Amino acid sequence: MKVKNKLLTLLILSTGAAASTAVINQYIKFSAVSKNLLVNPEAHCYKWRLGNIHYTKYGKGKPLLLIHDLIPEFSGYQWNDLVDTLKNKYCVYVIDLLGFGRSEKPNITYTNYLYVQLLTDFIRSEIGHRTDIIASGASASFSIMACSLAPELFDKLLFINPDSILSNSMIPGKRAKLYKFILDTPIVGTLFYNIAVSKKSLEERFSQSYFNNPYSVKANLIDWCYESSHLGESPKSVYASIECHYTKCNIVNALKKIDNSIYLIGGECIDFIEERFDEYKKYNSAIEYAIIPHTKFMPQLESPAQVLKMIDMFFS
Repeated sequence: MKVKNKLLTLLILSTGAAASTAVINQYIKFSAVSKNLLVNPEAHCYKWRLGNIHYTKYGKGKPLLLIHDLIPEFSGYQWNDLVDTLKNKYCVYVIDLLGFGRSEKPNITYTNYLYVQLLTDFIRSEIGHRTDIIASGASASFSIMACSLAPELFDKLLFINPDSILSNSMIPGKRAKLYKFILDTPIVGTLFYNIAVSKKSLEERFSQSYFNNPYSVKANLIDWCYESSHLGESPKSVYASIECHYTKCNIVNALKKIDNSIYLIGGECIDFIEERFDEYKKYNSAIEYAIIPHTKFMPQLESPAQVLKMIDMFFS
């Protein structure tokens, strides 16, 4: 009888804890999106087969597609400081990838090939012309893969702080399925996600990893990231896929195959950044690169004028 009472008490406490956690998760989501910072009345919608894709379009001229990094808090706003200048010379498309920002966030496994398909389908359907690409971080890998599969859709490629060749080659490990299962659970997984993208966590990443000068991180930038990471049906699904390396892909063969002009921009304060770029050149000797001083992972946010100068130099 005592054992039954203890089990019943444990069950009641567990149920209560789960219910409390669920309420906390709901409150966090509600408060994070309450400011509607990412609403854009001029937004376009591409009705892709796996979900609606949000994008904006500016200016006239040769098509230029800007692709944000594969980090849950990022979306097309990452390019806000560049668009006003770029639209004077290009027809600029700024996309929120599936699972990010204002685009739909279905509860699926996100893979590198999924984004290869999205990129090629988007260019064919919404742009309709050979396109220049500027991609940040991990998005360089699926851009390279897409270009190798459909070279007729792509012209010049510029990548800002792309992942290393080794990082791109990582695959889901033996424990990936279990870890992803935990992250996909509606209560515990959501709690883990909310901790990972809390305002405190975002502030730490910007001040320690994304920016070289932590004092140049603006409060409204954190607010935009915070809202972006909580919008949609299942924002944690893409986080789970990224954490378990489902979005990775070995790009070596594709890099060797590509005959397009490829340019790399790196932050000076990232460890071994030139060695990383030299490794890219090892597989494609035509690659050119430049380093932007006093910046880290997000030079397009920390030093947009310098990035614009590099874009103009490479794309002219």
